[in-house]
Amino acid sequence: MKKNKVFAQFSVYFILICGTVFALFPFYWMLRTALVGTDSIFEVTPTFIPKQLEFHNFLDALQAQPFGRFFLNSGIVTVANIVGVLLTSSLCAYGFSRIDWPGRDKVFGVMLTALMLPFAVVMIPQFIGWRTLHLTDTLAPLILPAFFGGGLFNIFLLRQFFMGIPRDLDEAAYMDGANHFTVYSRIILPLSSQSLIVVGLFTFLNNWNDYLGPMIYLSSEKNYTLMLGLTLFQGAYSSQWNLMMAAVSIVVLPSLIIFLFAQRYFIQGIAMTGVKG
Repeated sequence: MKKNKVFAQFSVYFILICGTVFALFPFYWMLRTALVGTDSIFEVTPTFIPKQLEFHNFLDALQAQPFGRFFLNSGIVTVANIVGVLLTSSLCAYGFSRIDWPGRDKVFGVMLTALMLPFAVVMIPQFIGWRTLHLTDTLAPLILPAFFGGGLFNIFLLRQFFMGIPRDLDEAAYMDGANHFTVYSRIILPLSSQSLIVVGLFTFLNNWNDYLGPMIYLSSEKNYTLMLGLTLFQGAYSSQWNLMMAAVSIVVLPSLIIFLFAQRYFIQGIAMTGVKG
């Protein structure tokens, strides 16, 4: 019996180790490609441990393109989206969870059906709308939507969390003369800090790594975000894969750091979507 238990534990650890190696191998290969010369990339028999490491590839990658400008654009878009999403999605979630008004749940149900619409369905109408407003090739189409609702999934996630906060707190505040804004700002938000962190993390990752949105709306190189800037390493006849992987390593570093230090919040975010409400 004891041998069977040891064998079962060994099997579980072996499977987990194999899965970890399989998941981390692309990151290793990215770093390996970023640290070799062009000749070593297309070797017939590639070596897993390069004989010579080219650390200057990282500096060359940053100097090859105006990555300072790209970092600034991505930072502006990401920070603005986080602010807009946290503000407007929490307000909408408060209205759907703490304020009783006729047809509230039906309206919320109709809104949730929009989650089933793929982005490809609304992509062209949205582009035509922004072009009509003469806001294409600016950062406005990537920022302003965050200030008009904050996204259905974020509203749903926060609503589920707000529904779990006891109503007695609201009633006690109303008896002391508080209004809805006071309850929202001084009771609901402080008690929902973890859920707000989850929404902020999701928003950061979605906007920092977004490629499709900038590709649709941006055409001038000065307005490029990091994801579009990486495509500049791809030429018509050849590509600087080592410099591109060096740039990619730098770009994904913030996402990796945030995920490593905040992974428990991601797990809580997944759990919160199933909270009764």
